[in-house]
Amino acid sequence: MPQHQKVFEELCQFVRETSLLNSTLSLLGWDERTGLPKAASEYRADQMTLLAGLIHRRRTDPQVGRWLDELADSPLNAEKYSDTETVIRELKREWNRQIKLPAPLIEKLTHASVRGQHFWQEARRQDDFKIFQPALEEIIGLKQQEADALEFTTCRYDALLEEYEPYETTSNVRIILEGLRDELVPFVHTIMGCEKTPENAFLTKHYPIGDQKRLGRQVAETLGFDFSRGRLDTTVHPFCSSLAPHDTRITTRYDAYRFPTAFFGILHEAGHGIYEQGLRADWYGLPPGETISLGIHESQSRLWENQVGRSLDFWKYHFSLLQSYFPTVLERVSLDCFYAAINDVRPSLIRVEADEATYNLHILIRFELEQAMLNGDLAVRDLPEAWNRKYQDDLGICPQNVAEGVLQDIHWSSGAIGYFPTYALGNVYSAQFFGHATEDLGGCGTDFSEGQFEPLRRWLKQNIHLTGKCYSARELVHRITGKELSHTYLVDYLKNKLSPLYGLS
Repeated sequence: MPQHQKVFEELCQFVRETSLLNSTLSLLGWDERTGLPKAASEYRADQMTLLAGLIHRRRTDPQVGRWLDELADSPLNAEKYSDTETVIRELKREWNRQIKLPAPLIEKLTHASVRGQHFWQEARRQDDFKIFQPALEEIIGLKQQEADALEFTTCRYDALLEEYEPYETTSNVRIILEGLRDELVPFVHTIMGCEKTPENAFLTKHYPIGDQKRLGRQVAETLGFDFSRGRLDTTVHPFCSSLAPHDTRITTRYDAYRFPTAFFGILHEAGHGIYEQGLRADWYGLPPGETISLGIHESQSRLWENQVGRSLDFWKYHFSLLQSYFPTVLERVSLDCFYAAINDVRPSLIRVEADEATYNLHILIRFELEQAMLNGDLAVRDLPEAWNRKYQDDLGICPQNVAEGVLQDIHWSSGAIGYFPTYALGNVYSAQFFGHATEDLGGCGTDFSEGQFEPLRRWLKQNIHLTGKCYSARELVHRITGKELSHTYLVDYLKNKLSPLYGLS
């Protein structure tokens, strides 16, 4: 065996072993968010801190650097975008990032994040931001240290964004988000002035949770989520977690008096899960078998939730099934009425329940606030007031309490600063991908109306899932669509879909 091949296999084996530790950490995180007893949070923080420290030491092991240096000029690194070149390139990028971070800082961040989630939950339950404030102040301080340790050329936010959206910059994200705001704010304002508005009161009637669970599982399976390699559980804040090549777990939350909450949450998380299940299992733990970025991840969840799940063709097939589960509520509701209701545009306080047209404004608010905190321009104690002001300015509404305002998301409590922009990027990616998929497939409407989702799922797997991290997000967009990433695809999709519902076309 050539020396370079031997070195490559030793490197891969070491990284796979590290991924075993990381999957164990993820399992503890899943358990912490789905069933951990309240009194166990401190010890769980210690457990996860210990594992995070071990993982960091392995990721920064000098031997990894030596292996990568030996492989830099080898034939395995010669063909750009090949699996072996992707392993070397992406592990080198990650190693260069990790060696800048002191192990004590990683351990402090892990401990603070686990405790932060506990205090966030309690603060939200009691509707009292001051319970969470000290924890968030600690987290922001540690994230500032992390950004400074990683170094940056333009702003701290670039250093943290890189963790979630590799090769992306704050300035590029700002262009996308501000482009969306410039287009969507006047569009939403026009809709708000329309006399024609959908009737949607039936969406907040009584939908028994047991029936919601059965329906959600059935539809997720129809879309392609494989329950032999995954499961669906309940949590406060929905998420998807990949714990092993054949263990992908999704969660949702249920509201007996608001049907869209769980149903579209399940479609959303199933989209994440389908992506994870579509990766190459033989490369699990290594870049060719990993997801590209959180923005691309979000594109898969939003595509199944919105472009598919909120389409008229989807409901041509599923509406009778829905009525069979909830006949009392929906027996007198027509398909067209239901379709209009689930696509209603109405500024609201809760991000995860926002309509497609206003959703990205929620992201823009968080994007600007977390930059301000990271830069030291906004004190954590002043965050609730700043939050309320931005909601009033951008959406024309103001929270009446912090539970439905600044405490509604888990992200900051878990230390995920730089995460939120990936949601908006996901919407932009999804619109551009879906537009191209429908061209390649000759349209998807007939398939959806007949309950056929395999053609789209196969297209996504072939073009996105199986590529792993061989391409950056923007490279993948250009490779698939032949064009640069643009917010205009999303704007056109929203206007074409929503205008007829309000008599604007």
